[in-house]
Parts: sequence; C-alpha cells; structure tokens
Amino acid sequence: MSKTVSVIDDEASVRDAVAMLLETHGMNVSCFEGAGAFLAAPFAAGCIVSDVRMPEISGLDLLRQLQSAGDPRPLLLMTGHGDVELAVQAIKLGAFDFVEKPFSNERLVASVEQALVASESSLKSRLELEDLKGKFQSLSDRQRDTMQLLVQGLSNKEIGQKLGISPRTVEIHRTWVMTKMSARSIADLVRMSMALGLE
Repeated sequence: MSKTVSVIDDEASVRDAVAMLLETHGMNVSCFEGAGAFLAAPFAAGCIVSDVRMPEISGLDLLRQLQSAGDPRPLLLMTGHGDVELAVQAIKLGAFDFVEKPFSNERLVASVEQALVASESSLKSRLELEDLKGKFQSLSDRQRDTMQLLVQGLSNKEIGQKLGISPRTVEIHRTWVMTKMSARSIADLVRMSMALGLE
C-alpha cells in the first residue's frame, strides 16, 4: 500500500520546498494550503507534515481535530518561531515530532521516514480493531454472553447455570463464538475481549 505525506503550509514556497525534498527521497507527497483543504480531502494513509501557525486552523487545532476523529496518521509540526512552549504543548497533545524552520533536510527526512513506519503499525492496529469489532457485532446476544463468561474462566457447566441453558447448548454457543471470532484458544478470546474493552 503506497503511503502519502500530506504537507500543509500556507506559504507556497515552503510547501514546494518540502514536497521537492521528500519526493527526491522517493516519497509520495500531497500539498495543501491550509488545514481546511486537507480535512476536506479524501483520507490518504501515511503521515502529515503541517505548519503550526496558519490562518483559520492552526497546526495544534488540526492535531486536536485529528485526535478526536481517531485519525491514526502521525503528525509532524513545523514552526519558524523557535517556540519551545508550543513544541512541548504539541508533543503533549500527541504530535509525532516537532521541527523548527529553517530545518536541516536530513532531520526532516529522517523524521518523516520514522512517521511513515509508525503510521503503518498504527493503521494496521486500527484495521485489526475494526475487524474485531465487526466479528463481535456478528455474534448473537447469547453468543456474546457466552464469550464474556468464557473469558472470565467459567466452565461450560457454570456458564449454563448462569444463563439457564444446558452445557450442551453452551458448547454449541462456544463453538460459534470461537468460529466467528476466529479464535484458536480461550487465551485468544481473552486478548480480543481486552482489545474490545470488554474487561
């Protein structure tokens, strides 16, 4: 899957310079003159390089919006103001990195490469969680009850008593749970229920 570096800066000269630098290192680049234009564009997997101080939506505001939307893409912020306080605030808010203008080409390229690697694992985790949620949604209410009792370590007999059904019926539900969740073992189910926040 090809990944894109989305470059957001209200200064065309900066956008062009960053885009050219990254493209010479074999990266796919999309440029935007503001955060609004970027947010309106279709989702492109990869990472984001954004100026901090921009009219309308600042880099920090963009970071907040992406986080509240659960966007998995790492965000690198650029600033020309040597603003250490802003850098600290950005990192605390979850920015991947902070680069001061004028930046060294090597520093920016290395940071973007690290962000692209991080984006791959975060996107993979997000897709896996979406897949897991879909599988859990496919369970019937009774199968969900069975799964939740299974991960608490209850036996078929104990689950049957709790749910008012026979151990044989529990066994059937249990088989369906394991199949639909693609779980090989109860340990798998426990990990899945933790990832789903069912614990």
